[in-house]
Amino acid sequence: MAERVREVAVEETDRLKNLTSDAARSGAYLYPIRGIAYFLSHKSLWRPLTSKLAPTISLGLGITTFMFVFTYLPQAAVMAFTSGPLAAISAALLVLSESSTLITILSKTFLIEDALTDTFDGALLSKNTTDLVSEGRQIKAGGDPIAKLGKLVKKPLVKFTPKALIRYLIYLPLNFIPVVGTVVFVLLQGKKAGPAAHTRYFQLKQWNKSQQEKHIEQYRGAYTGFGVAAVLLELVPLASIFFAFTNTVGAALWAADIENQHITKEGTAPRLREQAKKAE
Repeated sequence: MAERVREVAVEETDRLKNLTSDAARSGAYLYPIRGIAYFLSHKSLWRPLTSKLAPTISLGLGITTFMFVFTYLPQAAVMAFTSGPLAAISAALLVLSESSTLITILSKTFLIEDALTDTFDGALLSKNTTDLVSEGRQIKAGGDPIAKLGKLVKKPLVKFTPKALIRYLIYLPLNFIPVVGTVVFVLLQGKKAGPAAHTRYFQLKQWNKSQQEKHIEQYRGAYTGFGVAAVLLELVPLASIFFAFTNTVGAALWAADIENQHITKEGTAPRLREQAKKAE
């Protein structure tokens, strides 16, 4: 039994190493960074975000207050055994991180789903992929990319599901393990977040589940790299919603590169591969 456990552990370690290596080589983790720069330099893409600022800020304040009132002291007590004298600070950072995640999940589900769809489609239009976007909505003549967005022909497929929240709660205790636990937590979240970022793209491509799974498996490392970078950004306290929009832009830029066939065998743009090499 012990030998079998050891074999499984070695196999999982090797698989994780290969996945991490593929993610690093792909350079896909740079797309969320590109998304920030592109979003900031294209003011028309700001409108979906600004239209939702008031309700998301209200939701954020409510969740953060609730989390500090009801979860800070219990977590500080637990972390006293793992973080020692830094327990108070560590617990505060953990509560802020948890609050950011809950704000993002609930906002995406109830408040900003349509706004993120508009942002994704608008970013695609700005990269001259009109034919792709027209598969999911009407396109108006003239104006900036957001102004061109007409009525949705196909509603986004993502509906409320407790899976993301349940998965987060299951993985959450990993954060009590210093360093290693947090790394594993982010990696597991990233593996799911990467493919989820292209849900709208898969819909516009009219791919069935089998086609989606084949594509994701082909570029598993790239999607994991993108997902990890996106998760890390959305864990930033008080800025998670902003990064949800910039990550959406990054996902659209990646989709545009795929459509324009500006990708390497790793599934990303050649210039990102070169940048990733320089970073190694």
